[in-house]
Amino acid sequence: MVIGIIAFILDFKNYKKTYAYSGIGLYLYSIMHYIIGFGFIVCSIFMLTNYYFADQNVKTESYKIIDRTWLPERVGKTGSEKQPVFTIKYKGKRKELVFYSQFYEKMNSYNTVEFETRKGFFGFDILENKKLN
Repeated sequence: MVIGIIAFILDFKNYKKTYAYSGIGLYLYSIMHYIIGFGFIVCSIFMLTNYYFADQNVKTESYKIIDRTWLPERVGKTGSEKQPVFTIKYKGKRKELVFYSQFYEKMNSYNTVEFETRKGFFGFDILENKKLN
């Protein structure tokens, strides 16, 4: 958002020349374009940098399933089936993981979820793979 506001301040004169808006609409649309456009670019660069410059060491961890439920079938969608949702405790917080419908039939037989993760460049975890056991 900060980058969008800075871009708005620096480039507003060009925006006024390019688009035929006037009054409050000119300011509203220009600030919206700058915040969304430049915000998306900065967010994308951040996420791509975190992913592509991440540590290459893959760490495998197993988490106990503490709750299970499912997502219902979507009405009017052919081929839509129930999808199992497993709740685990990941770094002190409850996280819900949605799996494909092929795991629904045996969802009560699974006890743990195994993650393969690696540490991103900015310290955020990158989930490489997940497996039910």
